Amino acid sequence: MHKFSLVCLITLLLAACTPKTPDEPTSLTLMTHDSFAVSEAVIEAFESAYNVKLQFITSGDVGTALNRAILSRDNPIADVFYGVDNTFLSRALDEGIFEEYNSPMLANIPAEFQLDPENRALPVDYGDVCINYEIAYFVEHDLKPPTRLEDLLLPEYRSLLVVENPANSSPGLAFLLATIGHFGEDAYLDFWQGLVANDVLVVNDWETAYQTEFTLSGGSRPIVLSYSSSPPFEVLYAAEPMDSPPTAVITSSGSCFRQIEFVGILRGTQNRDLAEKWIDYMLSPTFQEDLPLQMYVFPVNPEAALDETFERFLSVAEDPAFVSPADIAANRETWLQAWTETVLR
Repeated sequence: MHKFSLVCLITLLLAACTPKTPDEPTSLTLMTHDSFAVSEAVIEAFESAYNVKLQFITSGDVGTALNRAILSRDNPIADVFYGVDNTFLSRALDEGIFEEYNSPMLANIPAEFQLDPENRALPVDYGDVCINYEIAYFVEHDLKPPTRLEDLLLPEYRSLLVVENPANSSPGLAFLLATIGHFGEDAYLDFWQGLVANDVLVVNDWETAYQTEFTLSGGSRPIVLSYSSSPPFEVLYAAEPMDSPPTAVITSSGSCFRQIEFVGILRGTQNRDLAEKWIDYMLSPTFQEDLPLQMYVFPVNPEAALDETFERFLSVAEDPAFVSPADIAANRETWLQAWTETVLR
């Protein structure tokens, strides 16, 4: 046999006998804020189902992450962006960073969470920012706890409240918006002037407010701006088992502000099909049930089951204050400046 033909034959036989290696997984890149967290089992289930490798780019707080997505929109560094909330939603939509995607999973999501009618940003989770208080303090001092925002102006609650600065803190901004939604743009500063007169303490972040200044943590303020989920988390993470939370939440009409977080496919992605599958997965019960213990937020899909502790102790605001994303985008800086001049100067 001709030498060249023999070499070709051997090469073909070797190729036929050599086991085929599985296809290399496709990479799907997700941009998120720094608070994003998901369990390894949930990630691995998706990767295994679609032969994909997930890459995560954490990009600071929500505002910083959104700025990065906007600056890179002509050459996107990720396929999907998760974490923009309703305080920044209009800006994200106006900048055109997302592609439309009418996920079939949206049929399971209540309309109240679907704030973008064009389905460029799809809701994933929510959390209510509310006033919390330590129950034991009010029992020990024979004092009725406040039940609505207006009560915080009463003299019996002087020097008892600590809140976060809305210019630096996500819950702080949410509470400022709650006061705007509840009292109106013409009267919210009157409420804040009343809080100042009643010796409200303003700190930079949630950690300082809740873990330092709050009486439950050894501080001197028994009323704190936190989340409606704080009481069940106190039970879940207690050093010693407890039958009920040591804290309670004010959930009266207009007293809380609901933060909703969204996910969207970044315009220009080269992995549109996988990006759609990932978003469907984020809205599925598997992913949704992982949210509360990973990121302390709650599923928008009502088919997702909650831990029994949340079922027992979670206080849900039935009528949270509302400010439209468009109004927030148009007025955020003006409101923050007015608040700063009223409260800090």
